[in-house]
Amino acid sequence: MQKFLLLILWIPLFGTAQEELLAEIDTNSITDDDATAVFKGLKIVNFESTKLVAKKEFTLVISHRFGSIENGFDSFFGLDDAVTRINFIYGIAEGWNIGVSRSSYHKIYEGSLKYRLVKQQKNGFPFSIVGYNSVMINTGLDSENLPQLKFKHRLAYATQILISRKVNSRFSMEMMPTYFHDNYVVVNEQSNAQFAIGLGGRYKLGKRWSLNMDYGLHVNRASNSPFKNPLSIGVDLETGGHVFQMHFTNAQPMNTNGFLGQATGDWTNGNVYFGFNLSRVF
Repeated sequence: MQKFLLLILWIPLFGTAQEELLAEIDTNSITDDDATAVFKGLKIVNFESTKLVAKKEFTLVISHRFGSIENGFDSFFGLDDAVTRINFIYGIAEGWNIGVSRSSYHKIYEGSLKYRLVKQQKNGFPFSIVGYNSVMINTGLDSENLPQLKFKHRLAYATQILISRKVNSRFSMEMMPTYFHDNYVVVNEQSNAQFAIGLGGRYKLGKRWSLNMDYGLHVNRASNSPFKNPLSIGVDLETGGHVFQMHFTNAQPMNTNGFLGQATGDWTNGNVYFGFNLSRVF
């Protein structure tokens, strides 16, 4: 299954390897200096992309993940069971973003820092590399059911290195080595320190449309864990001052530790969630 998913992500690369780039020149092409518009959204689907908010720019991201569509009309295909995340992001300097968010999933508050290390250049370095760090507070843990619960158990952390490459004017790809740590884990045998490797891509279908996909391989998941690796597929629509991302995913949580460590859906039986990310620049 993993080999099949990797093949899907790489198909556009082979399909466009012979493309004449001069015939595809537009505002999103690779310039003589930096590669522009590697990704149009701040996220691929669930994973962070290497795109950053510009200096002194303020962006609001509203994300929804509805309930599982497998429940059909009982939950109106998941619309009755929505999870919402509101994320405020500000460009404090060129290549430096800070973010603050709140998710209704486990009532998680998150602070994040995203920063560019190097940018892809046509005749220079072949990749863009961005760092991403976050700290989360799970306020949804119930102290009545967990009598030994302390504040430190509510904390979780994530560190990612985002490595992207714009292959041509249509296809961009990204790899995301990830370390994440939960001070409280649901599965007893699960290590608090966890590792994952993400892989994602964007294929431009038209001037304003693209097909996006990302997948996370949890490297040290406990053998008795009921959770799955997250797989997400969707489309981006650019409309003026915002990017609208619509997708299907088997992970309802939207924080890094949640979708990597606690995805419960299963694509093989239709247990997936419809959702969207809406970004608005102010």
